[in-house]
Amino acid sequence: MSEGVEWALHTCLNLSWAEPGEAVSAARLAAFYRLPAAYLNKQMQALARAGIVSSTPGPRGGFRLARAPEDITLLDVVTAIEGPEEAFRCAGILREGPGGEPDVDYREVCVISQSMRKAELSWRRELAGQTLAGIRATVERRHPHTPGNTRNRFANVKI
Repeated sequence: MSEGVEWALHTCLNLSWAEPGEAVSAARLAAFYRLPAAYLNKQMQALARAGIVSSTPGPRGGFRLARAPEDITLLDVVTAIEGPEEAFRCAGILREGPGGEPDVDYREVCVISQSMRKAELSWRRELAGQTLAGIRATVERRHPHTPGNTRNRFANVKI
């Protein structure tokens, strides 16, 4: 998984603490963690295409969550950044090995392929079962000052 997934997840979480209706510029979002603004902006555009955030152009523009945190799963963010393709892609190399047959779908009969697909389905199910709201609640329980600190940092971060 690319570092863009981590950046996108933290940025979405931070946007959940922005003042209602407030759009936060890509520059401010990037400065929050000292990330390269151009690269973070690419992640934000991917999130916008997926309907996770919305963007507002102009000098007071920026990004905000497009859906309630309860309606954004970790899988939504991962898929927006990484795409929907499977992490393990069986190339069917058994076909080229000893006893390989050209008309066999090795993706279906290969034990390694089956095991990797099973693990990925479990991983995706786990991510789909966790929402941004759940993550936010855990952070707020462990670190109650985070929402206010985040809003203050957005207001005062140097860009």
